[in-house]
Amino acid sequence: MENIFARQRELKILDGIYHSKQPEFLAVYGRRRIGKTFLIRQFFKKKGLYFELTGIKDGSLGQQLQSFSIEFSRVFGTPPTSPPKSWIEGLNRLRQAIEKMPSTERIILFFDELPWLATRRSSFIQALEHFWNRYMSDDPRVILIVCGSAASWMIKKIIRNKGGLHGRLTAEIRLLPFDLSETEKFLQHRGITLDRKQLIDIYMAIGGVAKYLTHVEKGKSSLQVISQVCFDGPLFKEFDELYSSLFQHYNRHISVVKALAEITGGLTKAQICEATKISSGGGLTTILDELEASGFIVPIASFGKKKQEMRYRLIDEYSLFYLRWITQAKSVALSGVDENFWLKIGHSPAGRAWSGYAFESLCMKHIRKIKEALGISGVSTTESTWLYKASKNSDERGTQIDLLIDRADHCINLCEIKYTNEPFTIDQDYALKLQAKKSIFISKTNSKKSIFLTLITTYGVRGKELGLVDIELTMNDLF
Repeated sequence: MENIFARQRELKILDGIYHSKQPEFLAVYGRRRIGKTFLIRQFFKKKGLYFELTGIKDGSLGQQLQSFSIEFSRVFGTPPTSPPKSWIEGLNRLRQAIEKMPSTERIILFFDELPWLATRRSSFIQALEHFWNRYMSDDPRVILIVCGSAASWMIKKIIRNKGGLHGRLTAEIRLLPFDLSETEKFLQHRGITLDRKQLIDIYMAIGGVAKYLTHVEKGKSSLQVISQVCFDGPLFKEFDELYSSLFQHYNRHISVVKALAEITGGLTKAQICEATKISSGGGLTTILDELEASGFIVPIASFGKKKQEMRYRLIDEYSLFYLRWITQAKSVALSGVDENFWLKIGHSPAGRAWSGYAFESLCMKHIRKIKEALGISGVSTTESTWLYKASKNSDERGTQIDLLIDRADHCINLCEIKYTNEPFTIDQDYALKLQAKKSIFISKTNSKKSIFLTLITTYGVRGKELGLVDIELTMNDLF
């Protein structure tokens, strides 16, 4: 499709659905602004009869049914009538109209923002179950598509439905943000060319969300883009709208995200309980599951530790940037945000420290690319971190490993991740530090695997002690 960028995997699924000779039932989910509606609308709108109904946030049942009635009259060319009194009646009208359509034409029924349509007392899900199971599932012309931004709701209510929709889906698409390579191509498609360091700077602030990237202007540096988009533009107030659109009682989700933003290495579930005062039995498991399903957090294993000691880490770029910098900009400017806030702080020590942590998260999200660069795409691996704290009364040194790739081919990559504005220099002191990391890891884990010291940097590595490093990767390998 000419107007749909990247999304090759998703387009293949949609093309298969369209050319199928069977009735199809597709579920699409992914975070707000990711491009779900655009994808479905652009692909299907001119491929047959196209009926699209979008839920109204916080809309009453009457308002939703009125919206249905308006769309029904527009698509089927009928005079305006009074709205149906229920979804059973509304979907029955839809069935009757479909049955009168030519037998050869594909019929696409797209219910967008389904969680806003299917409120607790609306009975929409029950009506949809009856509509599909009794009538549409036998009609090879019909493609039924349901879509929602609330990933956890979509998974629970549709994909893992235990009622009348159980096992009825024929396909599902989880739409994810663009990765670095797709982001680069997306911006180039819009006539915007930036060097990869600046692309990474932008990505670490706003991520690969398609709508966010449309705000990047041609001829602007990464510092200028971030200043305009995040401090004087559309993302300045996006945070609360983002979470409120995805979760009920979203303040509890925000409290978890704020706690994780404070600790660079992440928190265990027990530590999150302590930080947020949300008890483990008070819905915390559900909150964590919902945040993970929506792509905001990820559980990271600690090498050699039990599952209970797994740490949750905030990996949503915009959330991390908002909580670290945009909230600070709001608090220090009584008469409005300083338009040069990020220009001033971006290259400060605090800005560089944040960049280092953000780059670590970026590498974890691009682990597939890292495995490709290491030549182990086909090898089963487990990714984790590792921390050793020496006792206070000991002469031992503690150490931390940013990323550890434990491989099924009996090897382990100990990855050091460095984000700098020039090639990273390995001097004698740093070489000793690397040697100590490797020695401590081997002695404390009793690992019998081959250990490869691996450096992931922006511009590569230089220095007299280069022989200590087994493998070098640069930011280009993330693309």
